[in-house]
Amino acid sequence: MNASDDSRRAVSDSEDAAPEENAPSRHRSSERPRRPRMPLWLDTVVTMVIALIIAVLVKTFLIQPFYIPSASMNPTLLEDDKILVSKLTPGVFDLHRGDVVVFEDPDNWIPGDATEDPTPRVRVMMVLSLVGLAPDPSQDHLVKRLIGLPGDHVVCAEQGAALTVNGVELDEPYTNQATSPCQVAFDVTVPEDRVWVMGDNRHASADSAWHESQGENGFVPEENITGKAEAVFWPASRWSGLGEGRDSFADVPDQP
Repeated sequence: MNASDDSRRAVSDSEDAAPEENAPSRHRSSERPRRPRMPLWLDTVVTMVIALIIAVLVKTFLIQPFYIPSASMNPTLLEDDKILVSKLTPGVFDLHRGDVVVFEDPDNWIPGDATEDPTPRVRVMMVLSLVGLAPDPSQDHLVKRLIGLPGDHVVCAEQGAALTVNGVELDEPYTNQATSPCQVAFDVTVPEDRVWVMGDNRHASADSAWHESQGENGFVPEENITGKAEAVFWPASRWSGLGEGRDSFADVPDQP
């Protein structure tokens, strides 16, 4: 073998080795500089702000907690129960007879306001309720069962009698069975854009029937309805849904 062959072989070997020698430099040039990490305190603040925004949106458009301040809905709802209310009804979903609904006080049905001279506990609840983390303590909402829709003819022939809606007598297992379905007699036709509501504890509920018997307006504007109560979420021993009331109205026709 002559010198020229050795020279060509040396050149060839150096060309083959060049990619391996250059590989590390190409790898280094492809690396991107890392972005500086967000400080822990700032990351915590951002997370909390996002969580609060989500909570406010959920409370405003989807679900809101409320608590039960009285015995007017016994035995379905007990005093101090906490309930979850869907704000998609009415709106996305229609109201139905038998639904348990929460609504704003239509005509000074509730005397006083717990937030007028709040205790420290009520102040904390007021703040937390703004973002949906606690029930609203203002006492400006009521919870009752929806009995009559617009156009319905609702009748109680006499105290102690069963209710009839559009001529159909109701079987109401959700009411307080120790008392009768009616505390007063009435005969009403629900006006347009109004509903007729009654408590399940009929003889201890200042509801549509009671206010009507006092010469007041017993109808609730549909626009006052905040939402439909879906479940009891506290105390844990009372976890339950609230959707069984519609069965009592299954045979009621749409019109009288």
